[in-house]
Amino acid sequence: MHANFELDIAADLAEAVAMLADADGPGVAPLAGGTNLIVDIRAKRYRPRRLVGLDRVEALRGIADDGGRVRIGGRTTVTELLESPLIAATAPSLVQSARAFAGQMVRNTATVAGNIACGSPAADLVPPLLALDAELTLVSRSSSRTVALADFYQGYKKDVRRPDELIAAISWEKPAAGSHSRYYKLARRKGDAITVTGVAVSIVLDRGVCTRARIALGAVAPVVLRARSAEATLVGHGLTKERIGEAAAQAASASSPIDDVRASAAYRRHAVEVLTRRLVTDAWQPPI
Repeated sequence: MHANFELDIAADLAEAVAMLADADGPGVAPLAGGTNLIVDIRAKRYRPRRLVGLDRVEALRGIADDGGRVRIGGRTTVTELLESPLIAATAPSLVQSARAFAGQMVRNTATVAGNIACGSPAADLVPPLLALDAELTLVSRSSSRTVALADFYQGYKKDVRRPDELIAAISWEKPAAGSHSRYYKLARRKGDAITVTGVAVSIVLDRGVCTRARIALGAVAPVVLRARSAEATLVGHGLTKERIGEAAAQAASASSPIDDVRASAAYRRHAVEVLTRRLVTDAWQPPI
């Protein structure tokens, strides 16, 4: 049996947030790419009574250099990330995650805000965005607020977004000189595979000393998380092989993976250590 729900198509952002604000009770959700939402509806994991379509809301699209910050509209697709010279120049790790994101047809439809809002700890775009210290702009009919991505998730598929809010934009500061970022998705095959372990790193080097470090881990905890003790181990020091190894071990300790059909918890924890060591080393001494 097909799901029964009302579909309202918003003409612009004002109408979209008004439709969400006027919703009476639960079961109302925004619909953009729908690559997660429609799957959940078909599997009867989610039974909406009303969807607010965002296909016509052009204010939610686009990639721009916004006064020293990179700004992405929430309805920007994964393919648009791959086609953007600004993203390539300022967020190589995000490009790497976009390349590993499902298949071409899904990338053409899936949106950045949708990948964030789905709340999956295996979401491909979230680790590099978290390592970039990204912020979310949440918009409702009555207000707009900024929330750090690091503060957005409250638990598995739980976040601070109110039912009447949309993720209108994602932004981060343009990287400083000496910045390097990397991402790697470990999966059981190259395409259309759910992440077994995802690791993103972002470091800033000044005359051989690490002045900033971010290490974000996906699919190894109820939410994508920062390995903060590992980051602290790197900051203020030269990145020797021993120090990188110590940080990698601390990143593995920060994870709390589970056993499932894709991998054991022990394998995931081992993968975190190996990938963190590899990515930090590559960022520190990129291959010629």
